[in-house]
Amino acid sequence: MESESTRQQKVARQVQKDLAEIIRARGMAAYDGAMITVSGVKITPDLALAKVYVSIFPSSKAEAVMQQLEDETPYLRGELGRRVAKQLRIVPELNFYLDDSLDYVEHIDELLKK
Repeated sequence: MESESTRQQKVARQVQKDLAEIIRARGMAAYDGAMITVSGVKITPDLALAKVYVSIFPSSKAEAVMQQLEDETPYLRGELGRRVAKQLRIVPELNFYLDDSLDYVEHIDELLKK
């Protein structure tokens, strides 16, 4: 598999940052008290599709929150479009994937215990 171009990486970082801000602005209450972290974004070479990886804590709420993110995709994409309209010709389609890396959950557990 060929590596991502610099443009893909830049667009992916921008999408990750903007989506994280959009989700954070909605607040944890909007997601039943779950904490959502946009842990990564991979974007296709044509910049038309973004695979958005999210971590959800507590993981017991992951399924419900993932469903909610799927349902809200048009809204989230619209918000993203308003933020990146100057930089991108097309706003990428968003596909959400659960990043269930246990290291992350354990790390958050440790931070919450402090």
